Amino acid sequence: MASSATTHRHSQTRRESPREWRRFKFPESLYRWAGVLLGLVFLSYSIIYLNIPLERFFTMFGRVGALITDRYYPPEIDYVTQPEYLASVWETIQMAYLGGMFGMAMAIPLGWFGSYNMTPHRRFVYPLARFVTMSTRSVHETIWAILFVTILGFGMMAGVLALTMFCIGFAGKLFAEEIEAIDMGPVEAIRATGASELSVMVYAVFPQVRVAFTGIGIYTWDVAFRAATVVGFFGAGGMGWYLKRNVLQIETLRVSAILVSIVVLVLIAEGISAWARARVAKAK
Repeated sequence: MASSATTHRHSQTRRESPREWRRFKFPESLYRWAGVLLGLVFLSYSIIYLNIPLERFFTMFGRVGALITDRYYPPEIDYVTQPEYLASVWETIQMAYLGGMFGMAMAIPLGWFGSYNMTPHRRFVYPLARFVTMSTRSVHETIWAILFVTILGFGMMAGVLALTMFCIGFAGKLFAEEIEAIDMGPVEAIRATGASELSVMVYAVFPQVRVAFTGIGIYTWDVAFRAATVVGFFGAGGMGWYLKRNVLQIETLRVSAILVSIVVLVLIAEGISAWARARVAKAK
């Protein structure tokens, strides 16, 4: 009893003691400064190779302000309050919701198979799940939208599938990382009883990742909603279709009104997702 109390006191003292500062010594200091130097050299080389005139950067803001004042102000707010445009806003919300839900439904088993500690087979299933996750994540949602519009034609179906593929890669990686960080003690205890892998998932894994999965799901929908406002520009329907039409018709006042409506909707979605993530965090 006394030994355990002494051990607890020593561990608490060790935990509360401040970290000791030490100077980088050779060769750590050499590696550190060499890395900084290489980064600066590559930055300078990129600016010179890409022929980026830095002097124009400081005069850019004045020209941008003059352009917005002359062509995009005041925004035509009456246009974004018409029933047809409001219907496209509702379609965009539905497209983001369906894409996020379908993507997360497929990302959960991918996260299970792609976690090294819980995958059914580390030699075949694990690399295959990781490959699928990385493949869907490496392609931008706009490229997915162009691909599905080419195959299926214009419409919401192409947008939903593009957002689904985007969410599979986005959420699948986060799900796998959360599963890999769980405590394996409950997993081994459930397996010792002869339970199936589904029972292990339900009773040992899910209670540990429940809060994290909920937060990831909320964040995935938030990102999917922002992407949904863009994929419509490439023929997937929603608000993006109205944006593309007015850009091509050079209706700059309507374009500015659509951009303002997108910013407002994204801010509202960000507020809702932040509130939901805060509620989820309190559940821990």
